[in-house]
Amino acid sequence: MDRRKFIAFVGAAASACPFMAWAQQPFLPVIGFLGSESPAVSESALRSFRRGLGELGYTEGQNVRVEYRWAEGQNNRLPTLAAELVHREVSVIVAPATTPGALAAKAATSTIPIVIFTAGDPVALGLVASLNKPGGNVTGTTSLAGELAPKRLELMHELIPTATAMALLINPTNPALMASTTREVQAAADILGLQLHILSAGTEPEFDAVFEKMAQLRANALVIAVDSFFTGRRQQLATLALRHRVPAIYQYRDFAEAGGVLSYGGNLTEGFRLVGLYAGRILKGEKPADLPVQQTTRAELIINLKTAKVLGLNIPLALIGRADEVIE
Repeated sequence: MDRRKFIAFVGAAASACPFMAWAQQPFLPVIGFLGSESPAVSESALRSFRRGLGELGYTEGQNVRVEYRWAEGQNNRLPTLAAELVHREVSVIVAPATTPGALAAKAATSTIPIVIFTAGDPVALGLVASLNKPGGNVTGTTSLAGELAPKRLELMHELIPTATAMALLINPTNPALMASTTREVQAAADILGLQLHILSAGTEPEFDAVFEKMAQLRANALVIAVDSFFTGRRQQLATLALRHRVPAIYQYRDFAEAGGVLSYGGNLTEGFRLVGLYAGRILKGEKPADLPVQQTTRAELIINLKTAKVLGLNIPLALIGRADEVIE
């Protein structure tokens, strides 16, 4: 081989190497993660999601890729973000801890598998045909936290039996879940003989106005409807409730830890773990139609005695006796 041909041969081989290396790389399935908040807010939840994936042998960056889309607390962005993941042709879409995200993903595709984690009833929301037999491309888990909202009102009434008026905080940008929650809490308020004020906040600046409005209405306590926007800001809401001396209750234990007087509901991290677990099962070939929607049925009651003392409240012994944890 003469010198000119040898140089051409070496050059061709060198230029082909990147393509050969690329061709030898194993195919990695891609999970589309439709997040309602931001990575910082969702840090602990993401750890649980990855732990669920790990139970099926999947490690992000090694044998699976995850493409993230974050709505940063703006539900109106979710349909566009869901459409991006569909266009990306991901292997499965996960929409955890957000009813608007689950609805956006469902509207965006009827073929790509979707794994949800919602506080609402997936059947009533039109996401699945039934919990045991979803029947379509959607499955996942539900905390049924919306159904626990009337119980939270009852707990606040048990805490403050002399109360005549209470408030329910809802997110107007989540109409599907908020309509059912408002209806059920109003029914509970009617039975208890309470006047229920419906307050709304869809942005952080509106929080201060909510607590100012409560003072004007002379509402005795605040029940916060479960919503991904509120979940991402549960510690901020607890701090505001304590600062304004408002007895308040929410779903998750860290709300009580941050200054809320009560929390009652399921475990957020367990829901994210189940989402990761189901995503892994689908990547291994199972169909969402055959995977029953799981329910996190255990609800924990957490009482913050320190907050109660600041608010001048005496916690009934019967309520303390039912608590899973008392913060002193």
